[in-house]
Amino acid sequence: MASHAVSPDDVIDVLRPVQDPELHRSIVELDMVRDVAVSGNAVSLRVVLTIPGCPLRNEIQNRVDSAVTALEGIESVDIEWDSMTDAERAALREKLHGDPGATAGSQAAHGHAEGRAIPFAEAGSRTRVLLIASGKGGVGKSSVTTNVAIALANRGRRVAVVDADVWGFSIPRMLGVERPPVVIDEMIVPPEANGVACISMGFFVEDEQPVIWRGPLLHKALEQFLTDVYWDDPDYLVIDLPPGTGDISLSLAQFLPRAELYVVTTPQPAAQRVAQRAAFMGHKVNLEVKGVIENMSWFTGDDGKRYEIFGSGGGEDLAARLEVPLLGKVPLVPELREGGDSGRPITVVDPESEAAAAFEAVAETIDTELAPTRRTHPELKIL
Repeated sequence: MASHAVSPDDVIDVLRPVQDPELHRSIVELDMVRDVAVSGNAVSLRVVLTIPGCPLRNEIQNRVDSAVTALEGIESVDIEWDSMTDAERAALREKLHGDPGATAGSQAAHGHAEGRAIPFAEAGSRTRVLLIASGKGGVGKSSVTTNVAIALANRGRRVAVVDADVWGFSIPRMLGVERPPVVIDEMIVPPEANGVACISMGFFVEDEQPVIWRGPLLHKALEQFLTDVYWDDPDYLVIDLPPGTGDISLSLAQFLPRAELYVVTTPQPAAQRVAQRAAFMGHKVNLEVKGVIENMSWFTGDDGKRYEIFGSGGGEDLAARLEVPLLGKVPLVPELREGGDSGRPITVVDPESEAAAAFEAVAETIDTELAPTRRTHPELKIL
């Protein structure tokens, strides 16, 4: 019995499940696949990239090759590469991100220059926003943010991180991000690493240059991180706050009134007292403080003994004062610091380690025990 001859429609059908690695949408749905032709055992087609020089072209090529050569009788795929026109990019942006003018917030502070509302502040948003705070620097807050975000992603959640520590940005390096964001008609597509998307001030300043901006500029930059970035409705938006209680934290509290605040401290009593101020700031701006995470809790020596280098009890004391749970204690291990410097987070490179297990436990508690109870249903209305 003769085999079915492959048609252009067959090629289109096998490419429907193939997603653009950045936009996570079918390349067929995005109208990136065009001019499909079949000649004997060979397929030719044109793939239209969102921007010239797309950094993920090789990944797209591999996905297309694998899908098409899986068709019976097809042995080769010839791809002609092209890029979208300005008009096509504008249409794509509107399709994915909406019309900025149509989503304008009621307050000037709730949209960028084009008037887009902050989606995570809206009542119908299903994204949980986690603000990771500390009273001072040096307690490993960004390391906690990175590894908790990855641990949440390991649980099958879609996770994004905003590096709001605008003076000490470090999240891209810690996550292992190797490329800058892509901009499609002013819509910023965040890069991903280890299953987590991220945006940071570090993408927008020259290497090693400080950010010397006053409050209003920082306020606007953070606002645009929330509105102009294509986040694609993640399950979690994890925000790494600057240490302390300055303008950035206050702006984000204004932008994101439904956010949950988590405080990172060390066992040291002095650090615990300073961390308490970050929690009190949350109370004053009506943010819910959900839990405490203690970092650098102990060091396990070669003899197997635990050494509490920074003392003990700081996390418990702070949690008791705030009347919230202590979500976990993370040990002090060299691999955790080394992974942050090299972009190889411990939750990725050594998931069986004591520290990784602590982060996984924190993520599980946040994802299950601290999950909000839904009391409304968006489709129920009183007529």
